[in-house]
Amino acid sequence: MNVPSPDHARDFSLEVVRTLKHHGHQALWAGGCVRDMLLGRTPKDFDVATDAPPERVREIFGEKRTLAIGASFGVITVQGGKRRGQIEVATFREDLGYSDGRRPDQVRFTSAAEDAKRRDFTINGIFYDPDAEVIYDYVGGQVDLRERLVRAIGDPNERFAEDKLRMLRAIRFSSTFQFDLEMNTLLAIQRHARNIAVVSAERIAVEMRKMICSSRRVDAVLLLRDSWLFQVVLPEIIPIIDHAPRWTETLRSLHYLPGHDFATGLAALLRYAAARDLETVDPRKPVPMLVEICLRWKLTNDETKDLQWLLRHVDLLRVAKDLPWPRLQRLLIDPRIEKLVNLATAITVARSESMEHLEFVRERLQWSAERLNPQPVATGDDLIRSGLKPGPHFQGLLEAIRDAQLVGQIGTLDEALEMARNWRPA
Repeated sequence: MNVPSPDHARDFSLEVVRTLKHHGHQALWAGGCVRDMLLGRTPKDFDVATDAPPERVREIFGEKRTLAIGASFGVITVQGGKRRGQIEVATFREDLGYSDGRRPDQVRFTSAAEDAKRRDFTINGIFYDPDAEVIYDYVGGQVDLRERLVRAIGDPNERFAEDKLRMLRAIRFSSTFQFDLEMNTLLAIQRHARNIAVVSAERIAVEMRKMICSSRRVDAVLLLRDSWLFQVVLPEIIPIIDHAPRWTETLRSLHYLPGHDFATGLAALLRYAAARDLETVDPRKPVPMLVEICLRWKLTNDETKDLQWLLRHVDLLRVAKDLPWPRLQRLLIDPRIEKLVNLATAITVARSESMEHLEFVRERLQWSAERLNPQPVATGDDLIRSGLKPGPHFQGLLEAIRDAQLVGQIGTLDEALEMARNWRPA
C-alpha cells in the first residue's frame, strides 16, 4: 500500500476543501491535523469537515472517486490516487446515543459549532479553513494547547460514556504531547475505567501498542496506573505496582529502553510480573501468563513468540561472559538479538550494574559473519553418507558436533565423522 507524503496529503486535502467551497459549501480541516499544525508538528493525515450532506459530497466528487463506507455516519472517502491517498470528508453532525459504547446509534447533520461539541478533547475540536487561513475554535482548544492540557469537551463523564476508548486515547495524547491531564477528565476516567472492558481487544491493543512503542512510554504507564485503567487492561501488573523496588526498576528499564519495538517494551513492562512463570514453566512450553495477555489483546503470533523469547533469554545475556560459547553464539545469531541487547541494556542500566557482559556481547557482534557463525563442518546428509543410521538422536548428535566446532575441538568433516562414530547420547 502506498502511503502519500505529508505534502501530497496536505495538497490533496486543500484541493478537497477548495472544491467544496467552490460549490457553495463550508469546508474545514478538522481534528488531529489542526492540532498538529498548531503545535508545529507535521500532520500525518488530514480530515475535512463540511456542511455538505454525504450525497452532495458524492455528487461533487463523483461516485467513481468516492467511497460511501461511512455514509451512515456522514463520512465519505474521497480518493486522490496512489500519490495523494484519500481524504475522509465528514458532514458536520450531532451524535444521538451510544448504546454500544463506541459508535453513535444515529446522527443528525448540524453546524460546525455543534459538531465540535461531540468530539473528544478540546485540542482535537478545533477547525481550520486552510484556504482563508482562519481558525474556528468553539471549545477552547487553543487555550488548552497553550496551557498544554488534555481536557474532555463538555462533561467528561458523557464523553467517556459515549465512547470508552476515549479513556485510553486521553492517556496517549497526554503522554505523547507531554500535556497534563485535566483533573475532571482524569477523575472521570477513574470513574469509568472498568467500562473499558467493553471495548474490543483489537482497539485496546492498538492504543497500548502506540503507548508502549512511544519514547514517552513511562509517562503513559504512570497515567495508566493513576487512571486505574491498568486494573482492567493489564491486571497482571498490579502486584508489581504495589512492590516499590520492582516497580521503580520496571519504570527505569522502560525509561532506558532504546527503540520503539512493541514486544521489547512489553517485555520490559512484564519482566517481574511473569518472573514466577518463567522460573517454573518448562522452557520448551508457552508461558501461560504471557500467552494469556497476548491472546486477550489479540497480538500476532510473532509478537507472542518474541515476548516469550526475550524474557526467557534476557538474563542470559546479562551474564554473557560466563556462558559456554556455543550457547551464547546461538543467541547472538538469532534475528531478534538487537531487541534482546536493547532489553538487557535497559535492565542493566536500570539496576546500575556493570556493562561488561553487554560490552562483550557487542564486541562479538562485530565479528564477521563467517567468524560469528561459520558453516557447519557436518550435516545430517554427511552423517548418512558415512553410514550412520538416521534417527531421533541425530539432532542431539549434530548439536554436539556444532558445539565441538564452535569451541575449536574439531574443524574438518573427517574429525566430525570420527566424533559421530564415538558419540553416545548423554
